Amino acid sequence: MGWFDRVTDQVDALQHAEHLQEVSRSAEACELLDRVVATTTDPYARAYALVQRLSALINLGRTAEYTRAIDQASTAVRDLAEPYLHGHLNALAALAAHHQGALDRCVTHLVKAARALGAAEEPDSRTAWGWHDLAMAYSYLSFHGYALGAIERARQLGTAAGIPEETFAAPGIRLRNAVALDHNGDSDGCLRVLRDVAADLARFVRAGRAGRIRPSSLAAYGYAAARRAAFGDRAESGTDTDPVRLLGHGGDSARARDMRELGRVCLAVADGRPIEAVTRLDRIRVGDETLGAAEPARLRSIALSRAGDHAAAHRTDRLAFRLAAQRNDRLRDVYIDGIAARIDHEEMRREAARYEGEALTDPLTGLPNRRRLERYIGVVVGRGERVVIGVCDLDGFKAVNTRHGHHSGDLVLQRIAGVINRVMRRGDFVARYGGDEFVVVLPGAGMGEAAEVARRIDAAVRDEDWESLVPGTPVGISIGFAEVGDGAGPSLRDALGAAFEAADREMLRAKARPRAS
Repeated sequence: MGWFDRVTDQVDALQHAEHLQEVSRSAEACELLDRVVATTTDPYARAYALVQRLSALINLGRTAEYTRAIDQASTAVRDLAEPYLHGHLNALAALAAHHQGALDRCVTHLVKAARALGAAEEPDSRTAWGWHDLAMAYSYLSFHGYALGAIERARQLGTAAGIPEETFAAPGIRLRNAVALDHNGDSDGCLRVLRDVAADLARFVRAGRAGRIRPSSLAAYGYAAARRAAFGDRAESGTDTDPVRLLGHGGDSARARDMRELGRVCLAVADGRPIEAVTRLDRIRVGDETLGAAEPARLRSIALSRAGDHAAAHRTDRLAFRLAAQRNDRLRDVYIDGIAARIDHEEMRREAARYEGEALTDPLTGLPNRRRLERYIGVVVGRGERVVIGVCDLDGFKAVNTRHGHHSGDLVLQRIAGVINRVMRRGDFVARYGGDEFVVVLPGAGMGEAAEVARRIDAAVRDEDWESLVPGTPVGISIGFAEVGDGAGPSLRDALGAAFEAADREMLRAKARPRAS
């Protein structure tokens, strides 16, 4: 018997909240879930309700509430041995991080979600929904291949659990794939995918199953039809496939609202009213995450071309291409730099675990701890290599704990660990020394290189989105570097001690210097 089956007093409310979200009535679901959270004493029911509530907030686009909702759900899920909950929470947290522009955090959550969902021993309908939301997160981040793989997994599990095929048809995933092809210059490829999406809808209509398609999916089918029409490739439209009617679905979904606005632009172009289309684009505001930052510019280019202003159409089309390229470059950097650093980090943790009987890893951040740090420096100095160490101390950390609590403080420490790791050179070493103090080791480096590393760390910390994590409490960092002696005269321990003292003094001097606001 699964945990969900043991929660008898809230099961009806939770299942009804699920249904409300499936039919795009997330505001009602959110109110119902708030009541469950306020009244339940069962830890599983509370965790499940908080994960569902986060999903509802994302559907509604209530971005200001994301951080607190993720913190609450994470606290509730943390100690529960339920892979589905961990996987689904991370999939939703990835969506939230993407909406907030924190791509490195988003990718980290994607990796954790896939691992947790893949570890579910008895996957069921809720695991299927977890894979569905992970597929959506992949899709919004433009990892289209991963998205298609995840949605196929959702379909397999859904079929085994008796969920109708059309529930996980996920036209939005293929729609984002199609417009991404167009943004990058492959309009023929875009049309092929849009026609495939239309063929799926026609199949459901012929089978009499269109009435069971989720409202948000109907809106995606509507935009796919409208986008295709903007290319001059309007399909035969019946009652069940009319883009205007389909775009009217989607309930209170923020993404469906965006597709409705952009769909009207597409239909104005298709109906020979390109100037109206341009005027509409001037008036509307849609989220970059719905169909990509390049989509409004690409539609403007199509409309201007139909209006005969080919020079302006060309300029706008180049803008769309640049926006898509910027996104692709940033995603590449996040994936290569961020994930590569985390892989290196995991390898370092596995290496630390090989030392029998010793705890060499800090459990909060996953970084090497003080014992591992001292051992590492000893090995490097013993090889006769030049070594510089840096002491990094957080600014404003006490205020974080005071204003937001120790859980938020832990999240800040984890974020700082990732930020520092991300900007280090290959072969450098990062450890948590204790409290809010971190140490970086630069083997083979001199003080000139250390100054550049310090500049990169300081810039990365300043550029991090602390406001979304601990609103109103800025976080900074002070850094001091010193060289480690070769240990030939005094003992190695004395040489390390002297270097740490010198680096600490430099850090305190940095902390005392005025900062630019």
